[in-house]
Amino acid sequence: MDIADLLRALANGRRLQILSWLKDPVAHFPPQVDGDLVKDGVCAIFLAEKLGVSQPTLSEHMRVLVQAGVVKATRIKQWTFYRRDEARISAAMRLLSEEI
Repeated sequence: MDIADLLRALANGRRLQILSWLKDPVAHFPPQVDGDLVKDGVCAIFLAEKLGVSQPTLSEHMRVLVQAGVVKATRIKQWTFYRRDEARISAAMRLLSEEI
């Protein structure tokens, strides 16, 4: 895990908001036709709509979070679903506490 990628991912309020929503997706998003909110993650369309951004803008935010290793992306049909990677988030928190 690269600490620079991690810090870049966490240095943006919108990305922190996305991580917060993904912590409890059932509370923050409606049921989906494809994919389970918890097991598969939240559809990018729902994330973009809730965040109030375009699909390309959301894609950039999610690319940064995936690159940092704190979010996993899953493709189902033509959609991309995102969920937190709790093991990597825990490792990131340990890494930050050691580095800072």
